[in-house]
Amino acid sequence: MSGKIKIFADSTCDLPSTWIEKHDIGIIPLYVVFGEDSLRDGIDITPVELYAKVEETGSLPKTAAPSPSDFIAAFTPSIEQGDDILYISLSSELSSTYQNALIAADEMPPGRVTVVDSRNLSCGIGLLVMKAVHAANEGSSIPQIVDLLNKYTGQVESEFVIDTLDYLYKGGRCSGMQNLIGSLLKIRPVIKVVNGSMTPAYKVRGKKEKALEQMLSNALDKVKDMDNDLIIVVHAMAESEARFLQKALQEKTGAREVGLSTAGCVISSHCGPHTVGLMYTKKPNV
Repeated sequence: MSGKIKIFADSTCDLPSTWIEKHDIGIIPLYVVFGEDSLRDGIDITPVELYAKVEETGSLPKTAAPSPSDFIAAFTPSIEQGDDILYISLSSELSSTYQNALIAADEMPPGRVTVVDSRNLSCGIGLLVMKAVHAANEGSSIPQIVDLLNKYTGQVESEFVIDTLDYLYKGGRCSGMQNLIGSLLKIRPVIKVVNGSMTPAYKVRGKKEKALEQMLSNALDKVKDMDNDLIIVVHAMAESEARFLQKALQEKTGAREVGLSTAGCVISSHCGPHTVGLMYTKKPNV
């Protein structure tokens, strides 16, 4: 018989380190690749160091999924001590992380590793991870937790305000002309996660505060539909703006907790510094 359920996620879940430690969540890092250097997200490189390297080199790193052997190495100690594993991955639309985890699971003893595709990124994954953690603590089985996650996966709402188009331009996601015009007109794109992929949602022209207010307004318009367990605000070197959103959400929603977290290297390499994101789940029956 197995011991307990061990919840795993990857470094893109962007959960606060205090939560990870408190709930003994296993974290498998993705890679950030600068030239010949392959660095583990959050272990070998931090977002601040990433921004410094981008500034120094003028180009963005590539990001890479953990290999099946990375997953096997991470899972094996828990398996050997009798635990069953539930791993919640970065969206399969964005990375081969999910597929590599499935390959690893097939190499482990049958039935001991279950892999779930979050269809999300950043703290959108984190919301699902925390639901899994609480369900496991309350005695739910892995099949019961998987059923719960399946109900919530499509109910995660994620929006990110991008402060600068430079990283989207360097990453090939917008043209040089779009970057120039966007910078001159102070156009700030807002990115949503839809069907597991990042997609432009709308643009706000003017000060960043205007974009943050719009994002907050969008969330408050759906407050009756919100699951009130947890909202997470995530940021990349934009703590004061994130705390503004956190305070407003605490005051204007019925959420039991509004968490604050910082973006890891993977989301930072795609969106750039001073990005702010807001994530919550809707009630499954909405």
